[in-house]
Amino acid sequence: MTDRARLREDVDEAYSLQIRAATIGALRSGGFGLGVVTFAHYAWPLFRRQTLPFKAFLVSGFTMFGLVIGADNALLSHEADRRRSEHAIRREARLDLARRGLVGTETEIARWRAEKARRDEAANAGS
Repeated sequence: MTDRARLREDVDEAYSLQIRAATIGALRSGGFGLGVVTFAHYAWPLFRRQTLPFKAFLVSGFTMFGLVIGADNALLSHEADRRRSEHAIRREARLDLARRGLVGTETEIARWRAEKARRDEAANAGS
């Protein structure tokens, strides 16, 4: 798999994670906002006199907050996981290259990755 294809796959995965987390966050916060507005409507006479569009605005504000925060948290978690896995791969490459007596430059790490991918494909084909 080429670097470009791997990057495209990672972007698609991050996007689907964001959509899923944003939907869940919007539903949770929207439900909470609806509960708060309903409680305030029945418990506070001043709030009861407010218009329906204002109450809907409050609920949609809660919903948007949950949507944005949910998507952002999911993306930040995904990026942190990707950084950890990338760091582990690069560390493994640098160690293996050092054993061979090579310096772990970007070019050498890219060659090491390609070589490792070929070995993994050969091992999977042999299984």
